[in-house]
Amino acid sequence: MQFDTTINRWHTAPNAGRINGSNPCSEYMHLDNSACNLASINLLKFLGEDGSFDVDGFKAAAEVVFTAQEILVGNADYPTEKIAENSRRYRELGIGYANLGALLMAQGLPYDSDEGRAWAGAITALMTGHSYAVSARTAARMGPFAGYHADRQAMIDVLHMHRAEVAKIDEELVPTELLSAAQEAWEDAVVLGEQYGVRNSQASVLAPTGTIALLMDCDTTGVEPDLGLVKTKKLVGGGTMSIVNQTIPRALARLGYSPEQVEDVVSYIDEHKTIVGAPHVQPQHLPVFACSMGDNTIHYSGHVRMMGAVQPFISGAISKTVNMPEDVTVEDVEQLHLDAWRLGIKAIAIYRDNCKVAQPLSTTKKQGALVGEGGDFAPAGSEAEAKDRVIAARIAELETALAKERQRPSDTVVVGAVRERLPRRRQSKTFAFRVADCEGYVTVGEYEDGRPGEVFIKVSKQGSTLAGIMDAFSISISLGLQHGVPLATYVQKYSNMRFEPAGITDDADLRIATSLVDYIFRRLALDYLGREAREDLGVLSTSERVQPTLPGVEEAATLEQDLVEDAGVSPVPPSRLPTEGVTYGTTSSAEAPSPRAEQRDAPLCYQCGMVMQRAGSCYVCSSCGTTSGCS
Repeated sequence: MQFDTTINRWHTAPNAGRINGSNPCSEYMHLDNSACNLASINLLKFLGEDGSFDVDGFKAAAEVVFTAQEILVGNADYPTEKIAENSRRYRELGIGYANLGALLMAQGLPYDSDEGRAWAGAITALMTGHSYAVSARTAARMGPFAGYHADRQAMIDVLHMHRAEVAKIDEELVPTELLSAAQEAWEDAVVLGEQYGVRNSQASVLAPTGTIALLMDCDTTGVEPDLGLVKTKKLVGGGTMSIVNQTIPRALARLGYSPEQVEDVVSYIDEHKTIVGAPHVQPQHLPVFACSMGDNTIHYSGHVRMMGAVQPFISGAISKTVNMPEDVTVEDVEQLHLDAWRLGIKAIAIYRDNCKVAQPLSTTKKQGALVGEGGDFAPAGSEAEAKDRVIAARIAELETALAKERQRPSDTVVVGAVRERLPRRRQSKTFAFRVADCEGYVTVGEYEDGRPGEVFIKVSKQGSTLAGIMDAFSISISLGLQHGVPLATYVQKYSNMRFEPAGITDDADLRIATSLVDYIFRRLALDYLGREAREDLGVLSTSERVQPTLPGVEEAATLEQDLVEDAGVSPVPPSRLPTEGVTYGTTSSAEAPSPRAEQRDAPLCYQCGMVMQRAGSCYVCSSCGTTSGCS
């Protein structure tokens, strides 16, 4: 959610147009059709072993990075001419930082604390203030940005607003050297800006830094705390990687733990994937190691208050996620957005845990641990053993109920049926298919007796929406099969369903399909249902539909003498008819064949819209004569 009035109150170029929105991550907010190049600094590199912050080194790094970004503005390529024009006219930059969470942890400061927020505010103020001072000095030699004179007053007013916010930082909670440097930086930025103008209409943003933080060996990204002390990241090309927080030993040493105690704690975290219950760790120190997720979490209001502490010193906005627990209420979410607005935050994004089927980053937990209420993992001991007994009893109860359900007829659905899970190692069959111009694969997992228990459908050329729909559809069908829904029921409901893509298939048994699900479930019927069941459903293969001559029937020519006479034409004399090898009429010792099942799978004619009739293995329209293939 973005707060429009707050965003435009801090706008440095209102005469050029209002700010209507942001980039997808919500950190860059300025004119439409403009661009901003970003760069981030690893804050932990400037923290000394004694806990002091290298102010001069940080200022020098910010000056070099900001100057390099300014040079890039005039030498970069842009996707459109309008974006190129605005970007060179207003020269927006986005210097930022990463590893704030690790910096506070290394200092022994909880992320959700007044001290942590004061440190974050002072560092952010120093970075942006010094960047604007550098921008003003550059303007003294190169001139201000092209749109400066049309919005000079607005630009200077925003600089004054930034400077006024520095006075609100509690000087008792921040080292004097750091806070004084931030105040001096903003004083220089305002004085020099009023004298020379500024070279850049924006100076700083706080980007997510998801990838570059890994390259810079950061434990935390952007302004975020750590997601978890041990976490797992899903990779785009497949697979995962484990990420372990490397700041923990430094933080423990800062809090006064001996090297031996630090080693014990690290070993415990390596085994249990959490610091809760670790030896030697005092309860009052646990908030220092609190993370966004897991069993030692930061309250979601702590995320919002941290954003409120740094937002006044950012030209743009903050790309950050406010992590909320799974049991959060609608009222809690409403209050969070109100709090964000009152704190002057420009944009805020929330994420409720487990609200998606898959999330790219998740906490890593000990294998085999017991999940309790709220997702916590039970420590070893008598309590965990008691939970083991409870779970074992519940499993035995479910297995007994499952054995009873298996004795019921297979074609019934039991209300409140127990799920019959597939074995961990099971047989499966995969078949490829093509319907019209759409190709795909279906994998069917089987129970030990050969019954289908799960279905996975993958369609080629699928976008993210179709992929999600097919995944959800596969899960739904699989759960139904495992809860006792007969395959015949699915075939009855989904066969002959019509939607695109539809048309000719590459399956010799099913030449025409009215949709993907029509083909898939008729194919499953051929593979897993008997002939009698399929006849009731009207699902037969091509070879079954094109029946051979019935036994006991002799095909012969039929004398049409009566019909000819009725038409007023002289009949063919008997002498002109062949007498050998031909039997007139048809005789049969067998009963007449029963009529075929209704052709419910016949498609509509794509020329006139009439229902087509089967002709061999294809279809023909009795109205206009259009055929679907070889008829």
